[in-house]
Amino acid sequence: MMRVFVDTSALFALLSSNDINHESAWGIWEGLLRDETPLVCSNYIVVEAAALVQRRIGMEALRAFRECVCPMMDVEWVDRATHDSAETALLTANRRSLSLVDCTSFIVMRRLGIARAFAFDVHFAEQDFVCLPEMRLHDR
Repeated sequence: MMRVFVDTSALFALLSSNDINHESAWGIWEGLLRDETPLVCSNYIVVEAAALVQRRIGMEALRAFRECVCPMMDVEWVDRATHDSAETALLTANRRSLSLVDCTSFIVMRRLGIARAFAFDVHFAEQDFVCLPEMRLHDR
């Protein structure tokens, strides 16, 4: 079965009832779990999502993330070479809206042969990944 990479944007939407993409995120998440789709993220995504959830939603949501969401995903640990490649890609892209975590995600996805991302971040579509939900480049 094809794996799906899970981005911080999807995790935050899933956990924040105030997020504009909350309902969509829940529908996609439930479908992925129902279909037993293998879910993958990086340790950078876990750190970024945990910090965002703690800061914007609170400790209860952080506990839910840790206890209910994280166990559903395989975490790919970023090594030094991947980190260095991501830094180079970020500096080469020279765009403020792109992050080191984004660049790391793209490298991890390509290395693992993952073509689909559960993400509400247009950068994944720009990198030619298939987004869940479907995203076109003009959906900014």
